[in-house]
Amino acid sequence: MRSQPANRLSTKGLTVWRLYGWLQTGLVALFAIGISTLTYFLEWPWFIYAIAAAVVVLYGWLFIYLFPKIRWSRWRYEVRESEIELQHGIFIVTRTLIPMVRVQHVDTAQGPILKKYDLSAISISSAATVHSIPALAVEEADELRNRISALAKVAEDDV
Repeated sequence: MRSQPANRLSTKGLTVWRLYGWLQTGLVALFAIGISTLTYFLEWPWFIYAIAAAVVVLYGWLFIYLFPKIRWSRWRYEVRESEIELQHGIFIVTRTLIPMVRVQHVDTAQGPILKKYDLSAISISSAATVHSIPALAVEEADELRNRISALAKVAEDDV
C-alpha cells in the first residue's frame, strides 16, 4: 500500500473550519432558544431546557473543536506527473487517484471567509466528477492550479 500523500492543507484552514462550526452552533443555539421559549409557553417539563443546552454544548464541541481537528489532520494531497492523489474524511478516510489524462479543467474559488484568511480552494474537473482541495494559501493554490493544468496538457499530448 502506498504511503500517505505528502502535502497538507494550510493551518488557517483549521481556523476557517472552526469559524464555520461557530456559525453552525449559533444556528443550533437559536433553534434551542426557540424550543425553550415554546417549552415555557406550553408549560412543558423543565428538563427540556437542560436537553436543549446539552445539545448546543455537544454540537459546539463536535463542530468547533473535534471534527475540524480530525478533518484537518486527515486531509492530504499530492500532485504527481501522472496523477493527483487526495485523502480526506472524518469517520471514513477516502483516498482518490485522479489520472492527469482525465483532468479537463482546474478552477480556484474563494468565498468571503476564505478571502479574509487568504485561502483558496481548487476544483479539479474530470469527465464524471469534480474533486476539490480546500483551504490552500492563495499563492499555493494558484501555483498548484497552473501546475495541474500544465501536467494535464502534457498528459493529453502524450495520449
